[in-house]
Amino acid sequence: MADSPKLTEVFLNDVINAWKELAPTAQFAGLTLAQFEAKVKPSFDTRTEVSTLETQLSAARQSRKNADVVSNEDALNIVNGVRSAPGFGENSALYKAMGYIPKNERKSGLVRPSENKVTTLKAA
Repeated sequence: MADSPKLTEVFLNDVINAWKELAPTAQFAGLTLAQFEAKVKPSFDTRTEVSTLETQLSAARQSRKNADVVSNEDALNIVNGVRSAPGFGENSALYKAMGYIPKNERKSGLVRPSENKVTTLKAA
């Protein structure tokens, strides 16, 4: 028997199709073809349900992505408002609490490489 859901589906379809084509009136393991199809129907129904849910999940993720674009733009406008508001600005605790580095705490970014640094080359 198959291990993955996709392989299980293929296997079940192969069994049903072969049975329909080659021995539609025969009974195996005490079951007719119709009884077997009824017995494995929940497997197929669940696959349909999973497919529907995956489609809904994909649509919900796209909706979230679209909403996040608008939300991020609005949040950036709020941050810019804090930066320009009298009594707050780029050095305020509010600005820092919003996840930004206050202007007076920023490093210059200037990096001077050491002159005594020895570089080693790796042999290829």
